[in-house]
Amino acid sequence: MANVTFKGKPVTLVGNEVKVGDQAPDFKVLANDLSEVTLADSKGKVRLISVVPSIDTGVCDAQTRRFNEEAAKLDNVQILTISVDLPFAQKRWCGANGIDNVQMLSDHRDVSFGEAYGVLIKELRLLARAIFVVDSNDQVTYVEYVSEVTDHPNYEAAIEAAKNAQ
Repeated sequence: MANVTFKGKPVTLVGNEVKVGDQAPDFKVLANDLSEVTLADSKGKVRLISVVPSIDTGVCDAQTRRFNEEAAKLDNVQILTISVDLPFAQKRWCGANGIDNVQMLSDHRDVSFGEAYGVLIKELRLLARAIFVVDSNDQVTYVEYVSEVTDHPNYEAAIEAAKNAQ
């Protein structure tokens, strides 16, 4: 598993580490209207999955805003932002910040995504910051587990990977 810290202290990630070349694991999360969303719901598109601990923190806010801006420039790429925030909080945040190019999804109910992608922080029941790019055939083409949860991901590498995925 990836070695990850939160504010400098090591944390335990639950689930399976996902690697480039793997078939993307399925998951079941909630949209802001409480409908269930799975990986299959975006089949045929490239998915850039942006994982954040909580949308109400500075780095998560900046990360989501950055991918929201980039989404308008990417063809056939769907950007999913996943956290364990409640769907109501995600909807409120998106509305207050004009975020409409990324799909905010909540893993609060079952932590299905967190376990399937190995980003569930056992000690905090939050998701570790990570980026996954999944191509239109559901193959993982890019993975970044951010080593310090409070740091930013490598935006440029993730965006380039999404552009290059088919």
